[in-house]
This record gives sequence, C-alpha cells and structure tokens, in this order.
Amino acid sequence: MTINQTSIEKKSYKYYDFLLAGFVAVLLCSNLIGAGKAAQVQLPFFGTVVFGAGVLFFPISYAFGNIFTEVYGYAYDRRAVWCGFGALIFAVVMSQIVINLQPAPGAYNEHLQEGLESVFGNTWRIVFGSIVAFWCGSLVNAYLLAKMKLRSSGKYLWLRIIASTAVGQLVDSILFYMLAFYGVWSTQQVIEVAFVQYILKTSWEILAVPLTYKVVGFLKSKENEDYYDTKTDFNPFKYKV
Repeated sequence: MTINQTSIEKKSYKYYDFLLAGFVAVLLCSNLIGAGKAAQVQLPFFGTVVFGAGVLFFPISYAFGNIFTEVYGYAYDRRAVWCGFGALIFAVVMSQIVINLQPAPGAYNEHLQEGLESVFGNTWRIVFGSIVAFWCGSLVNAYLLAKMKLRSSGKYLWLRIIASTAVGQLVDSILFYMLAFYGVWSTQQVIEVAFVQYILKTSWEILAVPLTYKVVGFLKSKENEDYYDTKTDFNPFKYKV
C-alpha cells in the first residue's frame, strides 16, 4: 500500500515505537558495552583479527534502519537516527558526570572507579567520531535504500539492503577511524583496522538479510504499509516525519 506524504503524518503505527526502543537500546549497547572490550577471532586469510566487541551490536542498528526505511519510509528512519543521536549524547554526558564524581572511601569504590574510567572514559575524539560516523552512515544507508526502492519499484530487497548497507558502513568506518585515530595511529594502521571492521560489520549485515526479510514481511502485513518515498524531503536535519 502506497500513501502520500500528507496522510502518513496522520497514521499511527502499532510496532514503530517498539522498534524505535530496540534501535536505541542496540546503539547504547554498541557504544557503551561493546566498545569497552577488544576481542580477537581467527579468520581465513586474515589470521588473528582484533576487533571492538561493539561490532556484535552495531550492525543490528543498520538492520533496524533498513526495516524502518523499507516499511515506514526515510522520514521515520531519520527520526529514529535523531532519537539514537540524542540518546548517545545523553549517555556520554551522564557517563562523564558519573566518572567525575568523587568516589566514596573504600577499596571497592576505588576499584569500581578504575573500572568505570576504563570502560566509559573514552577520549573526546572517540566519542565525537562514533556519534558523527553513526549519524552520517545511517542516513546515507536510509537515503540509498529509499532511492533504490523507487528505481526498482520495490523489487530486489536483498540487493538493496546489501548495497545500501555496504555504502553506509563504508561511510561510518571511514569517518570513525579518521576522526578518532588519525594522527594517533599510523595511517596504515588506521586503514587496516577500518577495513577489517568494515568487512566484519558488512558481513554480519549480509548474514542477517533472511531475518530482515521476515521482519519486513511481517510488519508490512500487520501495519498495512509499504512506503515509497516519492514526495519525501530528504533533508537529513529534519526531525518531523
């Protein structure tokens, strides 16, 4: 079912708010839980690969973005991205406030303070790079998916998901590692780590395509919606749908 931009503002969706909550939760996990640990895995051709554990969470946010755009349209995904952006800013500010509070006396509190500083005490460059990269990459992904849906008349969802995600993740990876580590690491190391992270995140998303298909099909049926962005204002700085 295709509807125009005016009527979508008056329509209420049953599952959008639940998906939005899940999307924000995934973003917070990827930036506040996973980012605090470096893990390693053995991969064919690459050997031992060290990566941030946040890669387990972050690609899921792109799956959410694909679902938002495919079912509800670009504007609803843009709203989700801004909600996630705000949640990340709030989490960063509050984590810094908690870290800088004077801990109570005692060995337990001293060790807890060290742990909090280790996990949540990222430099401003890492925080800034993470948030900017997420915002740009997610909106690029949504824009491309919406435009390709129009060009393909809604066909080839699997190809549109993979293509838009690949470009969005590329933008995200380049921006994050350049903003966070350029000048700190060697240029070669920045490129190598960004490339490996990009491959891991994109591969994760490709593996999730069958599940994305099922969720999209379920939502289109239940919401009675399959939105085409024929008259959408693609201004990334708008919040209104």
